Amino acid sequence: MPALTTTSDGFLLDGEPFRIVSGAMHYFRVHPAQWTDRLRKARLMGLNTIETYVPWNLHQPDPDGPVVLDGLLDLPRYLRLAHAEGLHVLLRPGPFICAEWDGGGLPSWLTADPDIRLRSSDTRFTDAFDRYLDRLLPALLPHMAASGGPVIAVQVENEYGAYGNDTAYLKHLELALSSRGVEELLFTCDQADPAHLAAGALPGTLATATFGSRVAPSLARLREHRPEGPLMCAEFWIGWFDHWGEPHHVRDTADAAADLDALLAAGASVNIYMFHGGTNFAFTNGANHDHAYSPIVTSYDYDAPLTESGDPGPKYHAFREVIARHAPVPDKPAPAPAPKLPHTEVEFGRRAPLLPYAHALSESVRSDLPATMDELGLRAGYALYRTTVPEAGDGLLCFPGGVGDRAQVFLDGAPVGVLERERHEETLPVRVPRAGAVLDVLVENMGGVNYGARIGAPKGLLGPVDLNGTVLHGWDCHPLPLDDLSAVPFTPSASTTDSVPAFHHGTFGVTVPADTFLALPGWTKGQAWVNGFHLGRYWNRGPQRTLYVPSPVLRPGSNDLVLLELQATTGRRALLTDTPDLGPVVP
Repeated sequence: MPALTTTSDGFLLDGEPFRIVSGAMHYFRVHPAQWTDRLRKARLMGLNTIETYVPWNLHQPDPDGPVVLDGLLDLPRYLRLAHAEGLHVLLRPGPFICAEWDGGGLPSWLTADPDIRLRSSDTRFTDAFDRYLDRLLPALLPHMAASGGPVIAVQVENEYGAYGNDTAYLKHLELALSSRGVEELLFTCDQADPAHLAAGALPGTLATATFGSRVAPSLARLREHRPEGPLMCAEFWIGWFDHWGEPHHVRDTADAAADLDALLAAGASVNIYMFHGGTNFAFTNGANHDHAYSPIVTSYDYDAPLTESGDPGPKYHAFREVIARHAPVPDKPAPAPAPKLPHTEVEFGRRAPLLPYAHALSESVRSDLPATMDELGLRAGYALYRTTVPEAGDGLLCFPGGVGDRAQVFLDGAPVGVLERERHEETLPVRVPRAGAVLDVLVENMGGVNYGARIGAPKGLLGPVDLNGTVLHGWDCHPLPLDDLSAVPFTPSASTTDSVPAFHHGTFGVTVPADTFLALPGWTKGQAWVNGFHLGRYWNRGPQRTLYVPSPVLRPGSNDLVLLELQATTGRRALLTDTPDLGPVVP
C-alpha cells in the first residue's frame, strides 16, 4: 500500500490527513554543492514537499550505456538531501518533461528517427523508455516511501492531454513503473481544460491540473472531471520563462500571493512552479516553435520565490505569509541573501580563432552533401561545414532545406552573413573572391524544441547547399560539442577587437568564493566557461544581460574565464558584478 493515499476530498500520509504544499526545484538546474541550501530554504518558506522532473536525455546520453547519476545528475543524493531536510518528494520521470528543457527531455538518439511516433504506443518508443527505467529505477527505489525514503508520488507522463489521446500508451507507462517496483501513488498532470484532462488522465489514477490564475474555475473544471478525490494544482505558475529577443517576464507578487491564498483556502494541494528555477547551464535550454522558432535564454529564474542565485525574493516572503495561514511554517527567520563577489574585472590576454583550428577540437566527417547534427552524432553545440567554391564572382548562396538553428557563413575566413531559422532565412547574396575559395558554415544548435509536434526537429545544415543553382559537393563536417576545451590552441594576443569566431581566455583573482554575475559589455554572442564549468549562452539580443556564476565553481586564487565569441567584440574585458540583470520586464 502506498504511503500517500487519497480520500473523497484529500490525501492521507501514513493514514493521517495531509496537504501537499510543494515547490518545484530541478536538481539538474542547480549546482550540487547548493542543493542543501536551496532545500533548507524551501522548508523555511513552509513547503513540506519538493518536486522535480527527471531529464531522460541527460541521464541516458547513450542508448546502450548506463544511466548517468553523478554531478548535476546525482538524483539519489538529491533525494537523500531532501529526506534529511524533512521534505517529501514528487518525482516526475517523464518520459517527456517539457520544462523548457532541450528536446523536452527526450534523447536526441531517439528523436533522430524520423519515423518514430513519439509519446505513443509505438514500441520503438516504449521499448526505449522501458530499457531506461530498467537502468534508472534500481537506483531510485531505495528512496521511495515504501523503503523509508522521501518519494511519496510519481507522475505518469506530463501534460499528455495537450499532445495526444493514446490511453494504451499511458497504461503502458503506468504498468512500466508499477511492475518495476514503484508502489507509490501515481498521478497524471494536465492543463485545466476539459479536453486535456479527458485525453491525459487514466482511470483509477489521480488526475491533477496545471494553471497559474483563475483558481476557482480551474478547480471547478478539475472537480467536474473527477467528482471525488483530492484537488491539486500540480503546476501553479507564479512566473514565466524568457525567449531571446523578448522582454523579461515577471508576475506581480501580490497577484500571485492572492491566487496562492485562494488555492489553499479551497482546500487544494499545490506545487508551486517554480519555487527555485535555477539555470539552463551549458546547452540544456529548450525552445518553442509556434509561428516561428524561439529559443529560451540561459537563466531559468522564472521570477520564482527563490531567485536564480538562491536568494529569497519578494514572492518568498509573501508566499511564506500565505502558507502560514493554512499550514505550519518553521518559527525561524527568513534566510538572508548570500554574499556576493566584489566587483571584479577580467582582462583577456590569450585568443584562439575557431575556424582554422576546428580540426584540433574534433575529427571531421567527409560527406558529399552536408550531414545533419543527428547524422554526426551531435546532441548539442555546433557543427562546422567546409567545402570549396569552384568559381569566383557574385552569386546567391541558397540553403533550400533551411538551417537549424543559426548559420554564420564565411568565405576564405571573412564573414559574409548570418541565416536564422527563426526568421525563415534560406538565401544569402555573396561575392566569391576567387575560384577555389573556402566556404565555411558554422551552425549553432540554439536548443531543441521542448513542446508540441516539432520535438526532434533536426539541427545543422538541413539539405544541399547551392550557389546560383549549382549544388556544392564534398563537405568536411566537424561536430563541435565543446565539452572539452583542453585542445584549444590559445596564444597571447593584444588585439582589442575581433570580428571572427574565436575563443578568448582571461584570468581573475578571488579571495573568498561567492556568487557573482558575468557581464559582457562589448561582446555579442557566444558561450562562457569558468574554471571549465559551462555557464551557458550569452547574447546581446537580450533580455538576459548577465550570466549567473555559482560560488562553488570558483576557487581561492587564480580563476579562468573562457569565452567563445561568435560574432564580434569591441573590448578585451569582462565584469563580475554583484547584481543580476535579466533585462527589461514585460510592460
